[in-house]
Amino acid sequence: MNILSIVWNWDPTLVMLGDLDIRWYGLMWAVAIFAAERICNYTFKHEGLPQRTLESAFMWVVLGTFIGARVGHCLFYEPEVYLPEPWRIITDIRDGGMASHGATIGIIIGIWGFIRRNHLPFIWGLDRIAIVAPLSGAIIRLGNLFNSEIVGYPTDSALGFKFVYHDARRAWYEYAGNVPQEIIDAIPARHPAQLYEALCYFLTFGIILWLYCKKDLGRRRPGFLFGVAMIGIFLTRFFIEFLKERQVDFEMGMALDMGQLLSVPFILLGVFMIARSLMRPEVADVNAVVAHANKEYAREDKNKKKK
Repeated sequence: MNILSIVWNWDPTLVMLGDLDIRWYGLMWAVAIFAAERICNYTFKHEGLPQRTLESAFMWVVLGTFIGARVGHCLFYEPEVYLPEPWRIITDIRDGGMASHGATIGIIIGIWGFIRRNHLPFIWGLDRIAIVAPLSGAIIRLGNLFNSEIVGYPTDSALGFKFVYHDARRAWYEYAGNVPQEIIDAIPARHPAQLYEALCYFLTFGIILWLYCKKDLGRRRPGFLFGVAMIGIFLTRFFIEFLKERQVDFEMGMALDMGQLLSVPFILLGVFMIARSLMRPEVADVNAVVAHANKEYAREDKNKKKK
């Protein structure tokens, strides 16, 4: 037994409103969305785009994130449950189940919908969402930590966490969270895989923010930031999966789990986007894209006034 391990006995419920429980995980999703909106607000203003562009991007990306994350989980991890009864994708949402790979696909589709209506290049949209995606992912992984889910294998490391709610749930409810020490002593310390991921995502966010603010690669090298985000997020996911418990039964015995298999295409996409951006000449007029969009907005406004 490792006496240096951290006892993680966090109540996943933030507050009860009658029969409705508001969870820390839901709060972390809200914080992630708010943080993303604030940073996008800064980047859009910094580049000279009007407020309505941000509002359009926010709508498309948030919808894409939620729909993609939910549908992705149901199709990638529990198709035998949801394909025969697809309405449960919506009705069972309170039972959990959101997939980051599905969220990424949904975000990419959302960006495509956004740029079609806002006179901006697809890669421009991908690079801007790449700035906030690792930050949002890190905050959501903290939500997983509060939920005591996506835990790692047992470890003798001093970094190990004893996830009381995860490993002694019956006792947790029986004693209303005040689990006796003898039960806690019997709980194995585990890798806090959610925390490992969150820290790596925060680091990826810092690198991308530096590349955008200090090196201006978001405008000079289209696609570069998106490539860094894909590699930073999904290479992290690929390696930390080796420390995680398998999430679904069909992964037992697999050399690589579903999360790793789904990460490989995104890693390769990231490598391709970085290589593509470096093989092309730097953009000479970094303001041309936004200038064109604003010109189109002005033309649309003029046409509306005529009507």
